[in-house]
Amino acid sequence: MPRDRDPLVIGRVIGDVIDSFTRSISIRATYNNREISNGCELKPSQVVNQPRVEIGGTDLRTFFTLVMVDPDAPSPSDPNLREYLHWLVTDIPATTGATFGQEIVCYESPRPTVGIHRLVLVLFRQLGRQTVYAPGWRQNFNTRDFAELYNLGLPVAAVYFNCQRESGSGGRRRSQNDFQVPTSH
Repeated sequence: MPRDRDPLVIGRVIGDVIDSFTRSISIRATYNNREISNGCELKPSQVVNQPRVEIGGTDLRTFFTLVMVDPDAPSPSDPNLREYLHWLVTDIPATTGATFGQEIVCYESPRPTVGIHRLVLVLFRQLGRQTVYAPGWRQNFNTRDFAELYNLGLPVAAVYFNCQRESGSGGRRRSQNDFQVPTSH
């Protein structure tokens, strides 16, 4: 696909989170049987539980690390917690899914309060089993630094979706008082 039409470039995933790479493994992520495609929109109520992630490959002796981050935390206009780590699974055997790996940072469902957030799933090939460990924090995680620390190299696959609060209007949330009829005294 031409670089200028790659959805990971258009969505600024390449640049903000990861460097340019060549996809070499298939990744399929679904929430409640809805497959994630780059840039699709999901509400927080649809992503409460971790996605089902299936990984391609051919060599069962190859293991992968899956990272899920929000580069727009706490808000796209001021992402001072960039990147927020929502999930980290290691030692995923090729041709299986995330449930076959080791969840070393448990899934935390996205709950954006301001703006549209990109949630990015990045897959890396590991050098071997039990070679990747959990960071001590979720906020200000850095996917590039993490990959460098554990010699993961460039990603082998990535996909992202957009998520915003349920009302999704971008305006303020209405309270119960907004709907009460004023009483005269």
